[in-house]
This record gives sequence, C-alpha cells and structure tokens, in this order.
Amino acid sequence: MGSEFDIERILWTEQEIAGRVAELAAEISGDLIGAAGPPVVFVGVATGAFLFLADLVRRITLPLAVDFVRVESYGSGTESNGAPKISSDLKIDIRGKHVVLVEDIVDTGNTVSCLIPHLRTKGAISVSVCTFLDKPARRKVHFELVGGGKFYRGFECPDSFVVGYGMDYDELYRNLPYVGVLKPEMYNK
Repeated sequence: MGSEFDIERILWTEQEIAGRVAELAAEISGDLIGAAGPPVVFVGVATGAFLFLADLVRRITLPLAVDFVRVESYGSGTESNGAPKISSDLKIDIRGKHVVLVEDIVDTGNTVSCLIPHLRTKGAISVSVCTFLDKPARRKVHFELVGGGKFYRGFECPDSFVVGYGMDYDELYRNLPYVGVLKPEMYNK
C-alpha cells in the first residue's frame, strides 16, 4: 500500500518541484539579506513539510537555524478538524528573530492562523509563511503576518486531495518524489 499505482494524476514532477524550490529560496534569501541580527529561524510544520524544508534551507544563502513544531489537525482523515493543536513546540528561542514558518500546504488557514500568534508571543520580530502548496479555494480563516512578514507559495493547488513530497494520507505516500492526486477509492473506503 502507498504506491504510485494509487495516484490518479501527477500535478508536479520532481524536476518542476526542484525548480520552484530554487526560485523560492532565491526570493526569500533576497528579501531577508538585510535582516539585521541573529540568524533567521526556519520553522517546519512536522511532518508534512520535512522534505520541502530540507530542500528549501539547502538553497538559502543566509545564516539560519532550523526547528520544528508539530500541529495536529487531520488525524487519519482527508479533512482538517478545524481545531489545530500544538503537540510539540519549538526548542530554539526565537525571541528577537525573524521566523519563516514552512508548511507543506495551506488550505483552510487554520494551522497557520494558530501558529503565527504563537510565534509572535514567543517574541519573533517577524513571521513569514512559506508554503509549498496553497489551496485558496478552501480558505476559511485569514491570517495576518507579523512585522512585515511575507507569504511565499510554491504552487497554487487545485481542490483535490494530494500526496507525495512529504504529504501523506494516513502516513503513506510521503516518499513519492512528485505531487499527485490520490485516487478517491484509496480514502473513500
């Protein structure tokens, strides 16, 4: 289970992903080049963002630190429960630092709208969001960035259930090197 035979169609290939990640890294590096003070902290939202975060930070041309936060909102389903809960917090002190929150996908906006104020209360002087996929058609909650932070997105995603490149269904498919639409029969059982 969890194979490429379960994929209805591929949305972005490994090569397209690599190219877009390089573009995002260059844009973020350019925007933060003048950021005074300590290194920028890239905070990955575990577990879905781990591949994107790794690829992104390898291409950032600035001093940086990396940490993770774990937020639970999906369980084993395909729909967010709408009430994200932080189950594992940062280990790095972000007080007085610029933070780039790295997400695999922003759809309803619930998770980032929970995390941005959390990072602000921990003392971040700016919070930007860099999401691999943005699904604005499903946005239910709008969020405000902190301290001149910016919103970066890799690709605008159609309103389909996608897996691969770190994103999963019931913890499967994360290892696919591309992003594809999961066949409905795989989750409508």
